[in-house]
Amino acid sequence: MKRRKFNHYTMPPWLRTVRNVCSQFVIPFCIFQGIRTLLLPTTFDVLLLSALIVLALALYLEII
Repeated sequence: MKRRKFNHYTMPPWLRTVRNVCSQFVIPFCIFQGIRTLLLPTTFDVLLLSALIVLALALYLEII
């Protein structure tokens, strides 16, 4: 299965704005959640941290 090239300029302007805002805030949330997980690890904290890391990687690699 070949991955199709995704053009970000075909997205609506509001969706590009949401993507840009998410990409700015995901790293500070990952850092905060990582510190919180180190201090008081619960199952929810670990799952949330892993979801934030996956989201950050997807935004960085421009998958979404």
